[in-house]
Amino acid sequence: MTSGQAEVSRRRLASGPGTLLVWLYGVMVVGAVSRSAYQIATEFDRAPLAYALSAVAGVVYGFITYSLVRGGETARRVALACCAAELAGVLTVGTWTLIEPSAFPDATVWSDFGMGYLFIPVLLPLSAIYWLRRGAPRGDAA
Repeated sequence: MTSGQAEVSRRRLASGPGTLLVWLYGVMVVGAVSRSAYQIATEFDRAPLAYALSAVAGVVYGFITYSLVRGGETARRVALACCAAELAGVLTVGTWTLIEPSAFPDATVWSDFGMGYLFIPVLLPLSAIYWLRRGAPRGDAA
């Protein structure tokens, strides 16, 4: 791949709908990290699992944001893997909070499939996976 092709590939991740994904993931980083930092610092003993999961979500959101901004095929693959892990986390925690609400005395970012965040936590990885797979080179998209 020439340097010109690599630059076009890098721009593709954060252009068009990718720009919206970067913005939304950035907002989620701020929301999840600030919320969990405050909760961990002030009331961690109340719901340690919930607050730790929110912190993990914030780190995952941050890594995806960085990968989308960085661009390139390696970043695309890493972002795709992180989005799949994020979706698995949202589905797992969302289901867990419905089946065993007492396990989460306070909500996480992913509780009830992200209902407290307008379901963005479940819709965002689906959108990102679609965007990342759609823009992948033909050999990688299959």
